[in-house]
Amino acid sequence: MDLDNSKLENLGINTVRILSAEAVQKANSGHPGTPMALAPMGHVLWADYMKYNPKNPNWANRDRFILSNGHACMLQYSFLYLTGYDLSLDDIKNFRQLHSKTAGHPEYGLAPGIDVTTGPLGQGFAHGVGFAIAQKHLAARYNKPGFELFDYHVYAIVSDGDLMEGVTSEAASLAGHLELGNMIYLYDDNHISIEGDTDITFTEDVAKRFESYGWHVQTVADGNDIAGLAQAIRNAKGVVNKPSIINVRTQIGYGSPNKVNTAGAHGAPLGADEIKLVKEFFGFDPEKSFYVPDEVLKYYHDKGARGIELEAKWNALFEAYKKEYPELAAEYETAASGKLPAGWEATLPVFKGSDPKMATRQASGKVLNAIADSLPNLIGGSADLAPSTETNLKKYTSFTPEQRDGRNFHFGIREHAMGSILNGMALTKGLIPYGATFLMFSEYMRPPIRLAAIMKIRPILVYTHDSIGLGEDGTTHQPIEQLAALRVIPNITVIRPADANETAHAWRVALEHKDGPVVLVFTRQGLPILDQDKYASASNLEKGAYVLSEPATAPQLILMATGSEVALIMQAQAKLQEEGIAARVVSMPSWELFEKQSAEYKESVFPKKLKKRLAVEMASPMGWHKYTTDEGDILAMNTFGESAPADELYKLFGFTVENVVNKAKALI
Repeated sequence: MDLDNSKLENLGINTVRILSAEAVQKANSGHPGTPMALAPMGHVLWADYMKYNPKNPNWANRDRFILSNGHACMLQYSFLYLTGYDLSLDDIKNFRQLHSKTAGHPEYGLAPGIDVTTGPLGQGFAHGVGFAIAQKHLAARYNKPGFELFDYHVYAIVSDGDLMEGVTSEAASLAGHLELGNMIYLYDDNHISIEGDTDITFTEDVAKRFESYGWHVQTVADGNDIAGLAQAIRNAKGVVNKPSIINVRTQIGYGSPNKVNTAGAHGAPLGADEIKLVKEFFGFDPEKSFYVPDEVLKYYHDKGARGIELEAKWNALFEAYKKEYPELAAEYETAASGKLPAGWEATLPVFKGSDPKMATRQASGKVLNAIADSLPNLIGGSADLAPSTETNLKKYTSFTPEQRDGRNFHFGIREHAMGSILNGMALTKGLIPYGATFLMFSEYMRPPIRLAAIMKIRPILVYTHDSIGLGEDGTTHQPIEQLAALRVIPNITVIRPADANETAHAWRVALEHKDGPVVLVFTRQGLPILDQDKYASASNLEKGAYVLSEPATAPQLILMATGSEVALIMQAQAKLQEEGIAARVVSMPSWELFEKQSAEYKESVFPKKLKKRLAVEMASPMGWHKYTTDEGDILAMNTFGESAPADELYKLFGFTVENVVNKAKALI
C-alpha cells in the first residue's frame, strides 16, 4: 500500500496504540490507556528526534530515554520492537510473563534499549538528572574543538504521579540550579490517576512551578498534535542553559470509545469487546490480533537504521580523536570498560599503629584524596555534609554551570534525589560516582538504593556518623536499625571498617566491585589504628571477615565485631588473656563479602567446634545469630539511643570492656 507520509505516521501511531492495548489484554494485567495516549509523543521521539542505534543499544553518544511513568512500558516496548532492537513480536505477546524481556515495568539489562529501570514514580525523573550531569561532565573532560564526542540529550516522559512524588521536586530544583540544558522532559498531563481525576489531589500550576525551578517551560494543548510536539522539542533543543519540560495535554485511553479520559483506562485491561471497538475506531480489522502492517514495520525499521550510520560517523570521529588526543582517549577507553588504571592501588595510604586515633570518616577522606589523581573518573560529593563526611576532593573544583569538569558535587539537602542522581551517573560508562550523608539519612535514599541493587550498578554510598558514638545529637541522628536494613537488600555490599587501614581497603574493594551498590560505613569518633606489623593485614577485609588477633593458646571463644567495636573487643581480648581466657578476635567488616568465601575459609574463621561466640555491634542484633550459634551471645542495641556524650552512652548501653569481658566469661 502506498501512503503519504502523514497517513503512514498516523498508521504507525495507531499500530502502537493497538499493540499496547492488546498486549495488556493478553496478559490480563497492565496499563493500556497511557501508552495509547502517548503514542504520538513516542512517534516524534523515535522517528524524528532521538539519536540511537538499535544494533548497539549501548552506543556511548546515544540519546538517553527514560520512561519515568514505567507502567506505560508497552509504549517503549512497541517502539523498541518497531525500530529494530532485539525485541520480537513474540516478546510483545509475552508481556508480563515469567522470564519475558517485556516485564511489567522497564528493567535495565532485561530488554535492549532500556537505559534505566523505572516503576517507582519519580525515580526515572530523578535518575535523568544523573544522566544529564554525566553527559556534561564527560563533555567537559573529553570534548575538544572539532571533536564533540559527547553531545547527547536526555529525554524523558513523566506523569502526574511522577510530579507528585517528592523526589521529583528535589531533582528538578537541582537540575534548574545546574542549568542542565541537555534535559528534555515531556509531561503527560492526562488528569487521571488510579483514584480518578487528579483534581482530587493535584491542582498546582505545574508550569509556574517549573519556571520557579529555572526550567524552560512549554505547553502543547493536544497530545495528538505531531507538529506541535515536534516544534516544542526543537525549541527545547535550542535552549542550552535550562532544562526543558513540555506540558502535553493528553487523553488517556485515546481511541477507546467507552473508557477514554477515565480511570478505567489506567490500570486494567480494556476488555476484549472494547479492544475490538478500539480497532474499529482506528480503522483496523477487529478480528486480527497483534497486526503490524508491513509498511509500518519498514517505516520504523528505516528510522532505526539511521543510527547505524550515526554511530559509524562517531566511531570514525573517535578514531581521529585517538590520534589527536591519545592520552585522553586511552583514559576514556579504560574508564568506559569498567577497568581501573594500572597501578592505582599503589596510591592507597598506609597508616601506622603509632599514629594518633583517627575516625574512619577522616581516614576515608585521606584515602579519597590520595587516590583522586590516579582515578580521574572518580567523582562525587555529599548532601550538604562534605566537611562532616570528609568527601571533598581538595585539589579539584566543584561541578557548577560554569565548571562542568569539576569533580566535587554539591547535592544540597536532597538525599533522596542524590541517590537517584548517583544511579544515573553510575549508568553512564566512564564514571565512578559516590555520594555521602550520615548513616541515619540512608533512610531517605532507600528507593534508589533498591533500584541500584536491582540494576546491579555500582554507585558508592558513603555513610558516616554510624552509631550511638556520635553522641549528643541524640536519638534522631543515632542509627540503630539501618545496618540491618541495608544488609537485607539483595545485591548490596555493606562494609564497616574497623580502622584507617581497613578503610583504605574498603575503598579498594568498593572500586573493584561489580554488580551492585557498595555502602561504606564510617565513624565520627576517633579509633586506634591497628598495628599492621602486629596483627593480621587489613587487606583481608576483601574476605569480609578474618582472624585479626589469635590468642597465644587455643581459643576458647570467638569475639567478633565490625567498625569501632573491633577496638573494644581487642581490649576485651587482652583483659580476658590476663584472666587466663583465650579469645580469638574476628573483624567482620562485610557479611556479604564473607558469604562469598569458600566453605573451607569460613570454617577457618568460625570453626564449627568453637561454638562459644560473642558478637558486638552498636546496632540492631538482627542477622548476627547466623554467626553466633545457639551457644553464643550478642551485645547490640535493642532500643533507640540517647542524647549524651559518647562515653556515657557506651556505659549506659554496655559497650565497655568490663561488660564485654563479663559476657564472654558467662559463655564459658
